[in-house]
Amino acid sequence: MGWKFKWVSSFGADFNFDFNVSFTPDQIKRGLLPYNYGTWKMKIDELQGVSAFYRDKNGDIYHTYSSYARGIDLMNTTYNFLDLTPLGRQEEDGRIQAWIRHHDKYSA
Repeated sequence: MGWKFKWVSSFGADFNFDFNVSFTPDQIKRGLLPYNYGTWKMKIDELQGVSAFYRDKNGDIYHTYSSYARGIDLMNTTYNFLDLTPLGRQEEDGRIQAWIRHHDKYSA
């Protein structure tokens, strides 16, 4: 896309666990997950989050920002489109992203 900055992936690293957006099998079994600066009753292995970092001229890295849940709505444009529809996100019973289904999981 012609961007001039380096994208970095957390794949294969502990980063997502360190920032409480990925969860271990033991955490999932307990059902109480540390997320968005609180503890939530859920049984899910990953949730959404975004973080920004800055590297200064000496190579020191600073964590400058993190946001979770509704704080990243503008980055997930699907939310913006769903919010314009008559039924919205359909987040029943307070379940985050309850509307998401695999392509083969919709009822006929």
